[in-house]
Amino acid sequence: MNRHLSFFCHSILPKTSRTSNGFTLFRAFMHTSTRYNNNNSNFRRVNNSNTDPNDPSTLIKEDGVSVCSELWIESFRNPNQTVTNLTNYLRRFELWVLAYQKVCADEMGAYMPKSSVQRSALDDLLALRNAVLDNRFRWGARLEFFIKSPKDKTEYESLSKRKIRAILTTTQPNPFQDRIVQEVLFMILEPVYEARFSEKSYAFRPGRTAHTALRVVRRSFAGYLWYIKGDLSTVLDGLKVGMVISALMRDVRDKMVVDLVKSAMTTPVITSPPVEKKRIQRKYQKKRVLAEDEPKPDPFWLESFFGFAPEEAEKVPTWGHCGIISPLLANICLDELDRWMEGKITEFYRPSKSDVIWNSPEGEVDQGNTSWPEFVPTSGPDKTRKIDYIRFGGHFLIGVRGPRADAAILRKQLIEFCDQKYMLKLDNESLPIEHITKGIMFLDHVLCRRVVYPTLRYTATGGKIISEKGVGTLLSVTASLKQCIKQFRKMGFLKGDRDPDPQPCFRMFHATQAHTNAQMNKLLTTMVEWYRFADNRKKIVNFCSYIIRGSLAKLYAAKYKLRSRAKVYKIGDRTLRRPLKEKKGQSPEYNNLLRMGLAESIEGLQYTRMSLVPETDYSPFPVGWRPDHEKALLEYIRLDDPKTFEQNRTTLIEEGLISPQDYVSMLVWNYKRSAAINGVNNSEEGKLLLAPGDEKDERSIEDEEDHEERLRATNV
Repeated sequence: MNRHLSFFCHSILPKTSRTSNGFTLFRAFMHTSTRYNNNNSNFRRVNNSNTDPNDPSTLIKEDGVSVCSELWIESFRNPNQTVTNLTNYLRRFELWVLAYQKVCADEMGAYMPKSSVQRSALDDLLALRNAVLDNRFRWGARLEFFIKSPKDKTEYESLSKRKIRAILTTTQPNPFQDRIVQEVLFMILEPVYEARFSEKSYAFRPGRTAHTALRVVRRSFAGYLWYIKGDLSTVLDGLKVGMVISALMRDVRDKMVVDLVKSAMTTPVITSPPVEKKRIQRKYQKKRVLAEDEPKPDPFWLESFFGFAPEEAEKVPTWGHCGIISPLLANICLDELDRWMEGKITEFYRPSKSDVIWNSPEGEVDQGNTSWPEFVPTSGPDKTRKIDYIRFGGHFLIGVRGPRADAAILRKQLIEFCDQKYMLKLDNESLPIEHITKGIMFLDHVLCRRVVYPTLRYTATGGKIISEKGVGTLLSVTASLKQCIKQFRKMGFLKGDRDPDPQPCFRMFHATQAHTNAQMNKLLTTMVEWYRFADNRKKIVNFCSYIIRGSLAKLYAAKYKLRSRAKVYKIGDRTLRRPLKEKKGQSPEYNNLLRMGLAESIEGLQYTRMSLVPETDYSPFPVGWRPDHEKALLEYIRLDDPKTFEQNRTTLIEEGLISPQDYVSMLVWNYKRSAAINGVNNSEEGKLLLAPGDEKDERSIEDEEDHEERLRATNV
């Protein structure tokens, strides 16, 4: 799982608007880019004479999120244009401060506001930026640093030779300054390529998760008979530097950025062979106390759920010193495969007029029943030949509607493409062609076909309602019980395959009953969300609840010496919500102890009955879906286009909402106000049109709107 989520959309969108239509984000973009473009010349005219290149406080002219927003907007406005000016963004000190805040949040476990960054840290950060721009920065430094972590108190000048030798020859975590440079490169390169990536890839990208891939499969892969499942995870292990750089330079021609990525891949990483530690049995082990500035480790439920990651999401690429840029570089290389497959989708499409769906030359997906898009009718002697493709990380799935010969031809061409582009020697065994009736495993879900006979009702001539029995196929996406058992066995929750037996979870032996139940409830809630789109959601979640409940019952039986699970259930109820600590052979009066504050509130286990598990989410997935941040970007770019403004003006005049005279007056007023903002119109009339918010950059959007309303009323 990609733990580095996009800081861009989460920093701009408030919690109340992340699920909205992106209007709040549009307003933020409008405020950011408009104010920056209008005042850019003023910044240069006023600050060039007073800016000290060695003073970090004078280099921070605006917020780092605003700079990121500007780059995202420009990238989505011109997605096909070759980028050559990324060095200008690399010089922006605001991005370096933002990267420092993000790395400190990962390092310290708490967000550091900009006001809390010390002056010495800003000076060191400026030195790191200058070193990168002057080509003096070296990846993987062990003893000499431009900037150190706030919790790193080591005095490297006073270290002994033995400790220095150990630092230089053994495996060490990535230096703090390396992670800052990686974050800056990631913030610069991600918007450039997110505007260019194919819509067929759903891994290591913001807003495109495994759930999105499953919903796309449920909507678009119905009606396909043959499937080709491929594994290119060896690409994630590493490619030749020349291949990666050539793929990078396809869209980015900035020498400094390309050289930084190239040096990060070519600089050797010092690693030491793993040493097997002998287990020492200790009679008593003290609890480890965390330091004040040490982040808390992941809780047990989150660590356990990470063990449930499907095979397609287990491997995260790590290339050299690239760090978090590695998944982005992997997507850049595999994007060539996505583009090649998009061409094959067009090439293999052969519509048939006798088919009910996909019978037009354009091949629109939504020609079938829009209320039930998964249903594919099977009537008609001749079927449309069509293929579809989806990729998640290094794994891809191809669906073929037509004869098996088409799938064989496509597989042969795919083997030749991978050999030529990635130097991967694939064969027919690594790319098997399977029929839908055998079940296709993808993201720990099984894709199979169900034949359904719905009753089709329609109104004939004369208003007569006719009902007919139809026949068709429905793509079923069910969670794999076998994979679920495998994951539980890997975590030590059970043993056996055919008759799985829960095992006690001894990692929670020293925790209280309330804490243990709370951790397991969080794990169950996360599993309910993971199997949200599975047809057998109730069954699979009920099985998970049975395994976890049996594991806790065995744990409590060993901890409180109750001998059997039956006795645990008898005392603590089937949800284990009653206290199990014995007192003279009987359970204490828990309600009285809880009322007096002498007992901790114990939460019972959830989903112990199948009726408590929520239903499967069958909400329709829209055609042409995009994440919320991309929709907001495209909407802002559309509204910022002069053509859109002209269309809206024409519509307003045609509908009589505004007269041409009022429109001309509004244009004159806007022109004078813009001239006053840019310093061109210094007359008294221009000063009256100049709003107080134009002199201060830190005024909010709401205050600016209030000033504009007041000025309009004054002008009228």
